[in-house]
Amino acid sequence: MQALIDQIVLFIQNNQSWAGFIVFLMAFGESLFVLGIFIPATVLLFATGTLIATGVLDAGPILFWGIAGAIVGDALSFWLGRWMGHKVLRHRHLNAYRRHVARARLFFYRYGFLAVLIARFLGPLRCFIPTVAGVMGMPELRFQIANILSAILWLPALLAPGYLASLSVEALKQGQHANIYSLVGLTVIAILAFLVIHKRRSIKHKQMMLRKRIHSFKND
Repeated sequence: MQALIDQIVLFIQNNQSWAGFIVFLMAFGESLFVLGIFIPATVLLFATGTLIATGVLDAGPILFWGIAGAIVGDALSFWLGRWMGHKVLRHRHLNAYRRHVARARLFFYRYGFLAVLIARFLGPLRCFIPTVAGVMGMPELRFQIANILSAILWLPALLAPGYLASLSVEALKQGQHANIYSLVGLTVIAILAFLVIHKRRSIKHKQMMLRKRIHSFKND
């Protein structure tokens, strides 16, 4: 997998006019139902952030195409759920992902609109939530609002660590404003990491409490 990622990054460096389209495909693929598990978009976007910081790529086209890919991928996954209904979640090819499907359903049932908004930041759940939202009958306007907002937040968040890390390294090499760049870059990365870890722990705790309540209701 790492060899493939290195080849893609090298291709982007040597073929900058294709960078936007490749980022579109990565963001699109990571948002697709089930298939998103196998797309290493997070690592590639980190590398893309470093290329933006070093001036190899322009930020504008990357942001536009990446956000567009994320929106289209989630929208297609949502429409798949609306079209196929519950049978898409019961398909035999999903046997290996029953746990992910169950967690996505529970998460969406608990948080609704907010689940769609933050699911992109939650690992494997990101490519299940849109389809689950379609299956469970979420109004399309509400879904698309959450879809667009989450894409606008998600792409810069994934580009930022690579971008800031590259700026910090470059500042250290040049010996100019090194402390400022390093402090800002490391602080932002630490804050992002803390927020993601804290949110995941909070969600897991709430899911566990919800399961206990459901279990107690069944026993009663």
